[in-house]
Amino acid sequence: MITLAPEMLALLLGVLAGIVLGFVARATHFCTLSALERHWYAGDSDGLRIWVLASISALVGTQLLAAFGLADIQASFYLSSAFPWTGAIVGGLMFGVGMALVGTCGFGAVLRLGGGSLRALMVLTVIGLSALAAQRGIVGILRVPLVDNLAISFETAGSQSIGDILSAWSGLRLQEAVAVAVALAGLAWIFKSASFRRQHTKIGAAVVIGAVISFGWWATTFAAARSFYPVQIEAGSFVVPVGDTIMQLITYTGTWPDYGVGLIAGTLAGAVIAALWKRDIRWEACDDARELGRHILGGTLMGIGGVFAMGCTVGQGITAFSTLAVSAPVVMLSMALGARLGLAWLMEGSVLGLFRSHHTAAE
Repeated sequence: MITLAPEMLALLLGVLAGIVLGFVARATHFCTLSALERHWYAGDSDGLRIWVLASISALVGTQLLAAFGLADIQASFYLSSAFPWTGAIVGGLMFGVGMALVGTCGFGAVLRLGGGSLRALMVLTVIGLSALAAQRGIVGILRVPLVDNLAISFETAGSQSIGDILSAWSGLRLQEAVAVAVALAGLAWIFKSASFRRQHTKIGAAVVIGAVISFGWWATTFAAARSFYPVQIEAGSFVVPVGDTIMQLITYTGTWPDYGVGLIAGTLAGAVIAALWKRDIRWEACDDARELGRHILGGTLMGIGGVFAMGCTVGQGITAFSTLAVSAPVVMLSMALGARLGLAWLMEGSVLGLFRSHHTAAE
């Protein structure tokens, strides 16, 4: 009988979860920026509904696991009592602009790398190094006074969970009621569209993606309860774990790669399998220096912005949302605004083009 150390188990579970995540997302073209673009420019909200369904699925699964004591989400940094609002807003804006410049987020870059995009490899390298600089390097010196020291404290509520905050303010136990209300409101909007209700494959894919995030909470909780060493309670993000993966590849850290590193590796493997299955492998690189510069700038903004905001589109939009962290809606709205400004700059030549287009549409 083979017995795995809890640290090795967390890594293995991360790889397995990533394979499922990468395969499903690559096979169904799951992409945050694409969903936003089609919603803004084509009036097609189906992609956005798929993305929201993944978040709602993660919310339902995570809250059920937490209710039965199978996921210790209170130990997650997403539910820290300190809410760094400046990082949520500024970091979210930076990440959104970077996402527009690159054409995808960190998660999307991993999926594209699985299909042979060397541009994605370069973007991921920049994201990882920038994230390390913002978390542990010289950029982190700025992060402390500008983000960490300005955080709003929700210590009286016990965490920054929206349910805990409302419970503390009202004196009533509202955590479960808030989760149910958010889930029902989200599902009502998602399935309001008759055309969307017919997209069974993508509906299934969204549910699976959400389930993978919920699985991460269980997996890391399970490993942490059996380990003599600290195991970070996490479920899925594609900023800092990218930097950790680079560190594990280039240097001996003396520790096992964690669940997040396993998830990155597994997602890449799953994307490769999906690309091979779809016969969608194409070697791609930047066309010229201008495009290369745009991708480097975008990757830098996503790496630093993702650390300031404590997550990416997956890390905040799905993982943090599944815990009902107050940071999730703030960060995602900031990312959406940043992406909108970035796209306006790319398509109109100026962020003022966004306001001009709105003015023209009004007329």
